[in-house]
Amino acid sequence: MSLVQDRRILYFFEAVRLGSVRAAADFLDVAASAVSRQIAQLEHELGSPLLERHRRGVKPTEAGERVLHYYRQRLSQQEVLLDSLQALRGLQSGSVVLAVGEGFIDGLAAPLSRFSEQYPRIDLQVNVCGTNEVIRQIVEDEAHLGLVFNPPADPKIRSHAHTRQPVCVAVGPEHPLAQRSEPLPLEGLDRYRLALPGLSYGIRQIVTLAEHRQGLSLVPTLTCSTFAMLKRFAMRGGVTLMPVFVMEDEIRSGELVAVPLQSEVFSSPEVHLISRLGRQLSVGASRMLSLVLQDMTAFRQDH
Repeated sequence: MSLVQDRRILYFFEAVRLGSVRAAADFLDVAASAVSRQIAQLEHELGSPLLERHRRGVKPTEAGERVLHYYRQRLSQQEVLLDSLQALRGLQSGSVVLAVGEGFIDGLAAPLSRFSEQYPRIDLQVNVCGTNEVIRQIVEDEAHLGLVFNPPADPKIRSHAHTRQPVCVAVGPEHPLAQRSEPLPLEGLDRYRLALPGLSYGIRQIVTLAEHRQGLSLVPTLTCSTFAMLKRFAMRGGVTLMPVFVMEDEIRSGELVAVPLQSEVFSSPEVHLISRLGRQLSVGASRMLSLVLQDMTAFRQDH
């Protein structure tokens, strides 16, 4: 494609990314009519409509999705080229962006520290968000790598590594459930002041699936989208659900006890280290990937 078409694709890309022609115009500091005109010209040249316009903004058509895929590939290839040239000088610049679920924060400290020691001039950015947002950032190339718990199947995602991480009940050591030696049933857990993460989190989606299969509905006392609060709630007499790797420090210190749950729904979830399928990772991102696999306990088998 020509440089002129690349500029038109940029206008189209920003309109989709930001959700409207007006937002794209503001971001690019041009008139909205100029953005609309460039997109219309691109549609004419390619012989296919690229945008669907709605009251709430714009969405790409199937043809538009293919143009977006092409453009993201171009950006990715450009990044890899520049990164490889920088690598010849010893990785003196560049950036690596990770999108991660909150449960991975503690485990990331070691690989992030090692990476920053080895490559102090590489800019690191960590975006902490729910499962659905991690997937979106990876698919749309806003992040190089993602750490996600129990992600939904997505043909645009490549999983570089995964391990099974069962979901357990987390309670304080004095809680009546802490003395149970057999796996607990899901039914009745909400009698114990149950706290659950928000609906965008992989754990809550697992709970919803188990409720559906067992024909029951739990009523949590607390819904909270931060694991730090969920763990503290459990330490003070409540009950919550999470994988062991999220509460390893608290288990080691004796502040929490992990009790297994009945049902394959809770024993089969996995953590995944992901990137967009087809994206060639930069040298910096590839080295970060290696450090994550070496240092994070979440990727140790069945610990």
